[in-house]
Amino acid sequence: MPETEMRATESTHLVRDLGVSQAVSVVVGTIIGTGIFLVPKEMMQAVGSARFVYLAWVVGGLLSFFGALTYAELGAMKPEAGGEYIYMRDGYGPLGGFLYAWTTFLISKPGSIATITAGILRILGTFGPLKLLESPLVAISPRLVINHGHIAGIGLIVLISLVNYVGVKRAGNFQLFFTVLKVVIILGVVGIGFSYAGGGWSNFHTTFTGAAGGFGGFMVALIAALWAYDGWNNLNMVAGEIRRPERNIPIALIAGVATCAVVYMLVNAAVQFVMPASSIAASGRPASDAVLMVLGAGAATAFAAGMAVQMLATLNGAIMTGARVPFATAHDGYFIKGLATIHPRFHTPSVSIAFQGVLATVLLLFAGNFQQLFSLTLFAEWLFYMLTASTVFIFRHKQPGAPRPYKTWGYPVLPALFIAASAMLLYYTFTADLRNSFTGVGVILAGVPVFFIFARKR
Repeated sequence: MPETEMRATESTHLVRDLGVSQAVSVVVGTIIGTGIFLVPKEMMQAVGSARFVYLAWVVGGLLSFFGALTYAELGAMKPEAGGEYIYMRDGYGPLGGFLYAWTTFLISKPGSIATITAGILRILGTFGPLKLLESPLVAISPRLVINHGHIAGIGLIVLISLVNYVGVKRAGNFQLFFTVLKVVIILGVVGIGFSYAGGGWSNFHTTFTGAAGGFGGFMVALIAALWAYDGWNNLNMVAGEIRRPERNIPIALIAGVATCAVVYMLVNAAVQFVMPASSIAASGRPASDAVLMVLGAGAATAFAAGMAVQMLATLNGAIMTGARVPFATAHDGYFIKGLATIHPRFHTPSVSIAFQGVLATVLLLFAGNFQQLFSLTLFAEWLFYMLTASTVFIFRHKQPGAPRPYKTWGYPVLPALFIAASAMLLYYTFTADLRNSFTGVGVILAGVPVFFIFARKR
């Protein structure tokens, strides 16, 4: 049996239990995290006015939308578990696919899971009874002190991993519930902001005089917006478990990114209605401070609790999607064989889910070091976004007659614009942090000998 046919046959053991509503919730739930609540400050400091902040949101939303349209064609054409790994493998060869997977399952996804978990615990630690989370439990070394928060974080990673372990349908329903709750909480914040008697549309005409300004400042704001939009690519990682992927993947990507763009615009408008530009630029948490100004400390505390709860959708989405990358890599014989195991009862990549949880736990415990490790993957992430998007041109050229249930609207202009924007962002992220960027390149290249080790065994 040909290899590609064998892969398709075996992958049917992953059950297509995710409907279109769960698929949309994966997109929305993984995109909307803490970014929208934090980046307004950075964006205002970069550009100095609501007009240019909104321009950054619009441009960032359009670029993300162009990327989603491109990924929609790829996902509908190749609805297999693994997402970008599949497209890089088929477009640039097994080495290209492995190098993407290497950086993703080694650092990016476990680091993302650890970051989200640490964020949830940091928010919960602000509540009086839960300040215990920050107290030390045992000191293994001067640089490694385990506190109660670490134990709670490990428990949270284990719990959400178990939800995903016992079935993708359960994980999908979990994702749908907490994503809906997330959107309701955020729309509540929007309503609170616009109800403020002390606010006004005049705040939209205020400026922050200390802004960096210029093209460089706008690029900083754009990168912040794109960071807030990041996560739309995750849906394709679970393409092998989505019902009617030729229809539901494009719908979920388009509807999900559009929903997030609308929500982001509304939140930013509500914050701007409450606070002038100078106050936004000076606030570490503009959305929280807006709620505090409107309803007082009690409501701000409730909002903080809501932020922690809504991040459960982000955490679940990261765990659900990330586990499919090492699974797909091992399934092709380019990584540890056991990671390709599919649970006979639950039909999930059970060993891969556990493997990912262990890596995330290690990074959570070594939080002081993993922040630096995670930041150095920023360059690698955008590099692979660009390369993955370019495979749509490769497949159009090499496989012109292949079934394409969905074709990217605006091809070839919109994919080309996304690739060009990715290249520009790569330049800015690389030059802004040369040390971590070169280290990120080193992490990618370190995967080359590992690939050949597994290739020989295969």
